[in-house]
Amino acid sequence: MQVRVQSIKSPFRFLAVLVLAPCLAGCFASPGGESSSNGGQSGSRLRVALAFPPAENFSPYGADATLLSRLGVTEGLTALDANGSAAPALAESWRRENDRTWRFTLREATFQDGADVTPSAVAAALTRATKAKPAPAALAGVTLDAKADGDRGIRVTTAAADPVLPMRLSSPSLAILSPKAYGEKGNPDPVGTATGPFEITKVNGGSATLDRFDDYWGGRAQASGIDARFVKDGTARANAVRTGDIDIAEAIPVAQAATLDKATLKEAGTTRTTSLQLNTEAGPFKDPKLRAAARTAIDSSTIVKGVFEGYADRGAGIYGPAVTWAESKRVKPAGRADAAEPDGERITLATYDNRPELPEVAQVVQQQLEKAGFKVKLEVREYSRLESDALAGKFDAFIGARNSLLDTGDPVGVLGSDYTCDGSYNLALLCDKNVDRAVAKADGTDGTGERQDAAMAAEAAILGTDAVVPLAHQQIIAGVSTEVQGVVLDPYERTLVGTGTRR
Repeated sequence: MQVRVQSIKSPFRFLAVLVLAPCLAGCFASPGGESSSNGGQSGSRLRVALAFPPAENFSPYGADATLLSRLGVTEGLTALDANGSAAPALAESWRRENDRTWRFTLREATFQDGADVTPSAVAAALTRATKAKPAPAALAGVTLDAKADGDRGIRVTTAAADPVLPMRLSSPSLAILSPKAYGEKGNPDPVGTATGPFEITKVNGGSATLDRFDDYWGGRAQASGIDARFVKDGTARANAVRTGDIDIAEAIPVAQAATLDKATLKEAGTTRTTSLQLNTEAGPFKDPKLRAAARTAIDSSTIVKGVFEGYADRGAGIYGPAVTWAESKRVKPAGRADAAEPDGERITLATYDNRPELPEVAQVVQQQLEKAGFKVKLEVREYSRLESDALAGKFDAFIGARNSLLDTGDPVGVLGSDYTCDGSYNLALLCDKNVDRAVAKADGTDGTGERQDAAMAAEAAILGTDAVVPLAHQQIIAGVSTEVQGVVLDPYERTLVGTGTRR
């Protein structure tokens, strides 16, 4: 099987249908700049408010990877198009040589430190990612070897057949950085070493300064730079848009949506699902009958109407309506345990407040579980202070919002990272041989439709354990100044600012 993709001008072309203004992310400024449609001059700096501060010093190997991609700092060999298929980025084309080997042809590009993007540099960056601890979610269960091949080629070989390798390499956690980014120890430093249209020049606690990278292979960005602030309080982000202090604010709370002028309120579908994860390794929810009791206690319609105010759909599974093929292929879970009486069982329920809806969701879930007979202690923290404890199983239950296609764009990817014995983001600490078998089968399935069918069978196996209770499938709500054009919202939540974003 061979796959060839023609080169395109911009890695952001695939998001054209999702751009929120007439100027698409694939439109570039002329060398001298140009006037925006409202009469202002292009080249102004953009003021952007993000909900999550860096949790790992901007390491691309963890949760910070999407901060870098949203700000237009990093890129991988590939990107995702609007249908979730692999599209060119640093690689302009590729072909599958055999079941385990793919060859990628690089475009001419430059790192932000002035070095050329060479096959050896790309191979070294991918090799570093394979050795990261913990492994990036996109590489969960994958053994990968990358080698330079000629002046422009990269040959990537996997231990087992990987039919979605081009999609996997689109993950923000597999961004390609300059050799200078990698020290002897620790995570790589993306400051001034990436390939995107914007370069980080300064990080100062709750803010970061980015300047336009004029040698970007896709053309000069229309904004001269970005002043990014990390504002965990959703009300503060909405107020900053309303007062004109911020040009773009992500994750506007639904409670604040009505307070913004409609012209500044932007919505888009997303593959993000809010779920209740139950600790299957220790504590009360080690008992599948108590997990079943928790599941039957939850009424997600109350959450959708009362908390999300209609900016979400009821939890149907790990994949929601934005994964357009999922509902028609969904398989009913089988083998669920019968619910037991909670009988006053004490549990600790945790969530984070970077997404302001989540504490409200947690309060509703707390009430529903208590009505069913549990005694619930609620713990709310900022995400960076919560993640390690959640992954270590220090809570009985955890409510989080997860984009099911974020890591690879492949529907199987999130299943492997979140619900298998060796999963790197397994908040439920689930280790079930039937689930592992179903996920492994899906992971080895080729063909788009066949792989989707296998993914849905694996989803049913996971839901059958009651390790996860889907609560709601969310929409993106962003606040955008009327003076700003070209903001990019995509269902994978990987992008926000592109080369065509300007004011």
